[in-house]
Amino acid sequence: MTVTDRPDILWRPRPHDIEGANVTHFMGWLDRRRGIAHKTWNDLWEWSVRDLDAFWSAVWEYYGVVATRRPDQIISDDAMPHTRWFVGAQLNYAQNVLASAPRTRPALIEITEDAAPREWSATELAGKVGALSRHLLELGVTPGDRVAAYLPNTPEAVVGLLATTAIGAVWASCGPEFGVRAVTDRFGQISPKVLLAVDGYRFGGRVYECGEVLEELRLRLPSLASTIVVRKLHPDVPTPDGTPAFDEIVATPRTPKFTPVPAEHPLWILFTSGSTGLPKGIVHSHGGIVLEHLKSLGLCLNIGPSDTMFFVSSTSWMAWNYSVGTLLHGATVVLSSASPTQPEADAAFAVAAQTHATVLGVGSAYVTALTKQHAEPQTRHDVSNLRLIIPTGSPLPPVGWNWLAERFPARIDSICGSTEICAIYFCGNPLTPVRSGEIAGRSLGVNAQSWDADGRPQLDTLGEMMVTTPMPSMPLRLWNDPTGERYRNTYFDKHPTVWRQGDWISITEDGGVEVKGRSDATLNRGGVRLGSAEIYTVVDQFDEIRDSLVIGAELKDGRYLLALFVVLADGAVLDDSLRREINARLRAELSPRHVPDTIAVSPVVPRTLTGKKLEVPVKAILQGAPPASVATPDAIDHPQALRWFAQWAADEGVSA
Repeated sequence: MTVTDRPDILWRPRPHDIEGANVTHFMGWLDRRRGIAHKTWNDLWEWSVRDLDAFWSAVWEYYGVVATRRPDQIISDDAMPHTRWFVGAQLNYAQNVLASAPRTRPALIEITEDAAPREWSATELAGKVGALSRHLLELGVTPGDRVAAYLPNTPEAVVGLLATTAIGAVWASCGPEFGVRAVTDRFGQISPKVLLAVDGYRFGGRVYECGEVLEELRLRLPSLASTIVVRKLHPDVPTPDGTPAFDEIVATPRTPKFTPVPAEHPLWILFTSGSTGLPKGIVHSHGGIVLEHLKSLGLCLNIGPSDTMFFVSSTSWMAWNYSVGTLLHGATVVLSSASPTQPEADAAFAVAAQTHATVLGVGSAYVTALTKQHAEPQTRHDVSNLRLIIPTGSPLPPVGWNWLAERFPARIDSICGSTEICAIYFCGNPLTPVRSGEIAGRSLGVNAQSWDADGRPQLDTLGEMMVTTPMPSMPLRLWNDPTGERYRNTYFDKHPTVWRQGDWISITEDGGVEVKGRSDATLNRGGVRLGSAEIYTVVDQFDEIRDSLVIGAELKDGRYLLALFVVLADGAVLDDSLRREINARLRAELSPRHVPDTIAVSPVVPRTLTGKKLEVPVKAILQGAPPASVATPDAIDHPQALRWFAQWAADEGVSA
């Protein structure tokens, strides 16, 4: 790629952006305290992956991690996946969060569909954490026991997380948008001792009662010693069967007491999407998450005590856990259980305006949808406080980047992370320009590379994403995987000491990153690998197309089928003219290999409940797998759509 081929610059740091950046202060501290001098992001990144011990010890010291015992060793000599971090250290995640939560500003701002915003102070938060953790101890919860939560994105979920981890128990959460089977597929694996569950909630103008679901969960989770009801819908209605109510438990504030645990003690269990088979339970550690969230939120995203962060999320998505980490930086966290598309499609921007948010995190699919609708939220809402907008969850097409940049003066800082690390691999930063369609760089301490088929790192070429040095928040293990075999087979199948993330990426000479889609859903035509995101980038430019799904499938008769499924905008028709225009643009902007064999209109593009397109399950259906075998219905937004793809495959003679 030549210089003239590079995408347009959408944002360029001004001198005061650089001077006031957290990472600039960090580099100054490094120079003064350790004699390590760096001036640019790329120089700092090179050092951070070359000397992991020095870098992570500097992060620990710079942020003043609260610990009853400092580490004897920052990183062990063991290769991945056996690397140990912060060996000998004793600390507690909840203690670090509450020690840093803002004191002169709200710690939390609660947004619901039926009430005005409510502010929670750090004092109120700590008092409720202390009361709930004391109750958990009285129930017999001990370090290592699991506490599960079936809760929307509300402050009660944050109280539950901090109270659980304060006493060394292990947290797991799932939003009430999940059905009973999806919840039991997750919680049934971890045998929770206590369940926190909401009685109901409002979303998108509708009321959802959860009483029957709660009763069913209690039947399906025999390990439960107690259930605590969070009364959000019916605050004055007695709980069933004398079940304790959350509000009564926390009515009298208590000073929280923290159990120091080893840095590698289990903190929480996050679950993969569950689109194929039972979701994997990812176990993270106290030390790894504290240090990663200090580094990535503070040094990379530049979050600080003057910020208010609103991340459109659910407690089922790692973005929720990640956003809670902003409390480590003294920032305010906005927690919204309201729909981001109701009463208007740009409701997330309305919440950002209402709360004076400085940082907004949204799914890329949400941005793309607003782009298609030609939405103009900046004309309806005062979002002048926004300095940073974070699209994530999937690659954002250039039309989405440009839509944001044309409407908001904020830095557009797309990030790429994963449930597996509950942090980010790639991100922008306050020192580097932002280019359309391109993430500005690699996160500090993350040696991610693009490898060719022979395992060689490459630049400016599509390749497999590999992480060649360990990260503190890599999983301790997978739940119910005592030998580690499933963990190794999932992430270390191509090289026993190098992490394979499962994405196709391209890294430029100056460190910019483009994420092209999942490698296990990679399009491979005639031996040439194509990223699905490349096709979405072109197709998403069409006003006639609301959504799209591209599948490349090796069929039983030896053929390779490249199928493009489109969801049409209201009033649009997929006629021969539109087909020709789509194919012509794919051929001109990408290559003849990117032109699909067929274009079909589908009623919807099915996604996981965290917004990821079901490329792999639909591919399996086109290859003959029955819909019931490729995805758990309760884990996806439109399970009936899978039957549509199966019928399409049968009608077209694809899966025969």
